[in-house]
Amino acid sequence: MLEIRWHGRGGQGAVTSVELLAMAAIDEGKFAQGFPSFGPERRGAPVEAFNRVDTKQIKIRSRIYNPDVSVVLDESQIGPAVVAGLKPSGTLIVNTAKKAGEVRDLLKKKNADYAGKIATVDATAIAWHELGVPITNTTMLGALLKVTNVVKLDALKEPVEHRFGRIAQKNLKALRRAYDEVQVR
Repeated sequence: MLEIRWHGRGGQGAVTSVELLAMAAIDEGKFAQGFPSFGPERRGAPVEAFNRVDTKQIKIRSRIYNPDVSVVLDESQIGPAVVAGLKPSGTLIVNTAKKAGEVRDLLKKKNADYAGKIATVDATAIAWHELGVPITNTTMLGALLKVTNVVKLDALKEPVEHRFGRIAQKNLKALRRAYDEVQVR
């Protein structure tokens, strides 16, 4: 089972991301969960969301404490919380213009020692260019797919088209760009 924890802020689309990924996995014949966890609902407040994807039925119904992957939609959230419980074999995927080594140094400065893989993509720049807004949810989905192969890239086409309607093609273009541009170290 692949367990993914998303870190974002209200309005950035973390909840939409987990829903889209769950729908794509189910469309591929897999079992999936996608659910949020947040406090006061307001734009800009920290949000966590979670995915589980497996080839067999998922019976766990709790938040994810030891994810295989931690996805960070907003680099201002880089700190202990984003790597808390992350499996040693796991991967941290961060929306940033920084290189993986710079992210690792930033984590150390914030007392968050992490020795695992780090993937980076400038999802904000991609979103601005492709969508005209800095909403990085579909962009970060592209990075996640490249790093994990949890579902095929084309599996997101129908869920994205259903969710975004007339702006779906822009979102799919942003997703593909992040898939191509993510760097793993």
